Amino acid sequence: MSVYFFYGDEEYNIELELERMRSKLNQDFISMNFQQFDNPDYSTLINILRTPPMMFGNMLVIINAEEYFLSNKNFFNDAELEDIEDALKNNPEALDVVFVVKLPRDENKKLDSRRKLYKILSSYKAKEFPTFKTYKTADIASWIKNHAKSKDISLNNDAVELLIEHIGNNLREFNTELDKLKLIAYPQKVITKKMVEDICISNQDLFNFTELVMKGEKDKALLEFKKLLDKKHPLELLSAIQTMLRKWILLKINSSHSASELAKMTGMHEFVVKQTLSKLKNTRIADLVKLKENLFDVEYRIKSAEAADMISEVECAIIR
Repeated sequence: MSVYFFYGDEEYNIELELERMRSKLNQDFISMNFQQFDNPDYSTLINILRTPPMMFGNMLVIINAEEYFLSNKNFFNDAELEDIEDALKNNPEALDVVFVVKLPRDENKKLDSRRKLYKILSSYKAKEFPTFKTYKTADIASWIKNHAKSKDISLNNDAVELLIEHIGNNLREFNTELDKLKLIAYPQKVITKKMVEDICISNQDLFNFTELVMKGEKDKALLEFKKLLDKKHPLELLSAIQTMLRKWILLKINSSHSASELAKMTGMHEFVVKQTLSKLKNTRIADLVKLKENLFDVEYRIKSAEAADMISEVECAIIR
């Protein structure tokens, strides 16, 4: 069959491609014809590459290979690499092998193309999955429309524009919102701007809430939080606020950098970077960090089933 090499910092697109490949397997024997391994050592990897599949149709093997490339030293010696190269050239019939390297998002890391393993894998079906640049809204819009089509829905252009304005370039979040929009639109299949407005929280909404917390106006902040709960589950809301706080902390810590550098760090548009820095002028980093820690603690309590009342726990974290 084939050998594939998928790498990049857009983890969600990699997952979609792997799921597409997995869906083509015989689902009656999925436990036998689909396997995943995390950074297997030399002997395990060679065994994987040289073992023909059982008689249950084609087989797909995913090799999560981050350590092969991101470790400080070469994972395999030259003799082992020669054996791996030979095994790939003689890949068993009916076996697809995919080497996957997911790079940290927003860190602008690249694989070292000088490594012999990179050169070996690049000679097969190699594909990079980069994160969309926030300013390339046409590319993001095209992805949203295509992904919506896979869910048997379509979006008006103004609805797409509003989604991008709210979410930026987070494809996994787009997927979540499209699922919600599909339910809201049913039995219709066209998503309108009004539907997006009804379910999405804008950055301004989040800023208003956080600004009230920073000012110590806890009563107003709690009222704003209750309004946000009309659109989001508490855990979704916590995730959105913490993502925003992480970006704000990065902006404050690195405020001496240029707007273009800060845009790369945070995934925000340069205009939004400048606007946000202006709004955060009188906000202390310590206060942002404290709020983020409080919200992280309550998120952990909710996910570990320690919180008796999710909403009350979040409200307590806000006023602490």
